[in-house]
Parts: sequence; structure tokens; C-alpha cells
Amino acid sequence: MPGGVGLSHLSAYEWEAADGVCGGSPHMHLVCTEAYVVTGGQGAVQTLSTEGYRDIALRAGAVVWFTPGTVHRMVQGGDLRVTVLMQNGGLPEAGDAVFTFPGEVLADPGRYAEAATLPAGTGAEVEAAARRRRDLAVEGYLVLREALVAGDVEPLREFQRAAAALVRERVPRWRELWRGGALAAAERTGAQLDALAGRDLAHLGEAAVYEAAPSRRGGYGMCGWRDEYALPAGGA
Repeated sequence: MPGGVGLSHLSAYEWEAADGVCGGSPHMHLVCTEAYVVTGGQGAVQTLSTEGYRDIALRAGAVVWFTPGTVHRMVQGGDLRVTVLMQNGGLPEAGDAVFTFPGEVLADPGRYAEAATLPAGTGAEVEAAARRRRDLAVEGYLVLREALVAGDVEPLREFQRAAAALVRERVPRWRELWRGGALAAAERTGAQLDALAGRDLAHLGEAAVYEAAPSRRGGYGMCGWRDEYALPAGGA
């Protein structure tokens, strides 16, 4: 995608959680902004940040985005379908997302990895694992939300610290992906601006059109069933 942006399509989970809400697994990104473009149905996204708790309605045509550090939970209200645009395509797939599991799970990298990883393949076993993962994330999320609504931001900050500790060793790899993706795309634009200023139109003669179809349909994502695209990280 242009600019190194990641693309996927989501249909929000319809499974009911412990609080009676149907939807996905609450989680947080550490360096990527995420945008929802609602293409059908209705629902909501619940967010936790140091600004407080929000419950934002989602209907066809709505666009909502949230920056790193925002805990978000997609809520199914009826055939909700969303196109997701993700800053820094490739980084989320490389681990830039941490589930809101309870503190004792976050404190143990091995236990966290076991709870976060789904079995390979498809079928009932994978669905059951995805539901267990969602339920564990909701368990931790509800504690954070209750504290935030009561005016106590410290549990959220503690979650953010624990999440950062979990992913810190991945930062060098993320930096490589960023340099080859979003940064490379921005630098390419800078080079084109320089070329135009110098009356060099060579890049216009290299114009091209691309197309893609989902490389995987109906996978078990964090928020819902996910159609994925295998696209070059740096865009064209």
C-alpha cells in the first residue's frame, strides 16, 4: 500500500464475553496508529487512554483512528465490517500489539506467548483457542476500565509499562521494517519532489498500476475474522 500502510478487512467477532458484550480481544499498539473505516453494519469501539474511557459508535461511513498507547476493543452490534488501515505496515505482524491479559500473565513472557499464540490451521480447535485468548484479554481489560472510570489511571500506565517490557527486544527488527517500509516511502516522495524541482520527470515515466486480492480470508485476528493481504511493506 502507498506510504507503507497496512491493510486488512475485519468482521467483528460475535462471541459474547463475560460482561455480556460481543466482540474482539482488547489490545494496544506501541508504535502504530490504527484507523477503522466502517464499510457495513454497526457496533462500537471501546477505548482506554490517559484521557479516559470512550465508547464510540461505528456505522457505515464512520472513520475512527487511535494512536499508540490506546487500548481498544471492537464491539459487534450487527454485521459490523471494517477496513483497517495500519500505520507502519509490517510492524503489527511483527508483534506491535499486546493483549490486555491480567498482570500475572503479562509479567511472564513465556506464559504470555502461550496465551497469545493460536494453533496453526483452521477448525474448532483454533476457534476455541481464539475465544480463550479473547476472554483472557477481556478479563484484564475490565480491571483497567473499572479503574479508569473511577479516576485511577495507574493500572493503565502499569499495563503500558508491562507491554513495553514484553516487546522491547523486538525493537531492532521493527526499526528494520520501518526503514524499509514507511520511512523508505516518505524518502521516495522527497526524492520525487527534488526531481520535480530540478525538472527531472524520469519517475513519471515509471508509472505503474498494482492490484491485490486477500492472501488469507477469515483468519482469527485480534478484533475479529480477518482478511489479510500480502503487500510490499514499502508501497510503490
